[in-house]
Amino acid sequence: MTNPSLFDNDAEYLAFCEKFVPKKTTDDCYTPEPVYNEIRDYVCERYGVDPAKIVRPFWPNADYRRVEYPDGCVVLDNPPFSIVSQIVKFYRHNGIRFFLFVPGLTPFSALHKGTTVLCCGVSIVYENGVKVNTSFAHNLDGVSAVESCPELFDRVTAVCDALRKKKTKTVANIELPPEVISAAKINWYTKYHTPFQVRHGEFALIRGLDNYPKGVFGAGLLLAERAAAERAAAERAAAERAAAERAAAERAAAERAAAERAAAERIELSPREREIQRMIGR
Repeated sequence: MTNPSLFDNDAEYLAFCEKFVPKKTTDDCYTPEPVYNEIRDYVCERYGVDPAKIVRPFWPNADYRRVEYPDGCVVLDNPPFSIVSQIVKFYRHNGIRFFLFVPGLTPFSALHKGTTVLCCGVSIVYENGVKVNTSFAHNLDGVSAVESCPELFDRVTAVCDALRKKKTKTVANIELPPEVISAAKINWYTKYHTPFQVRHGEFALIRGLDNYPKGVFGAGLLLAERAAAERAAAERAAAERAAAERAAAERAAAERAAAERAAAERIELSPREREIQRMIGR
């Protein structure tokens, strides 16, 4: 057991120490097991890969160049994104098959001869909490250079959504009787600039309802008839303001998008680039 330090609660000292704590980057993104398993299953199904021959060489302090790669193996892993081009070149040079995670916004860094980039752009929350748009690169069939991949996107998204729901503490979505109001509802009135008040002597504090034994989250107020009528009026006014704000936001977004399109610089191919295009594929 260690003795407490005099500096344990010193904010300035703790901030100083924080400078020396290693920061997580996209190179430290370790894949949640259910997400990895879904991607592995897809690769095995589509490309006929034997799961027993899959190799995962990217671990903390490991050098992928010194890992043993058995004959016929396939590397299926999430490499450090900052050196993905270097990694692809190494595997191509050594005749090693691979299916690698690559950054969704810059996947073409992995685009080399004999490599296919699957532009998936699926949003994955990795084990360190970093959320990254992710695509993939492989040399398993060589059919195309770049592909969209809706099936893999749908499969990975479904797994990620399930993980988010599992980790999120949910509150039951219920509609209280109009004579009962919660703090959350009054907060909503506040958000939409709707005056509402309950006077002393016009309510009873309740934590549950006879017809809803699970209880009211955060407690509620059972309103007297006058207060309940005012609550109904406030509900209508807040709903109208919310609808008006949504409509205004939608109009503003549409106008902003139109202005951005009008202001966008239109770039044309140069004569040299058009000549290159004409020669491609000949």
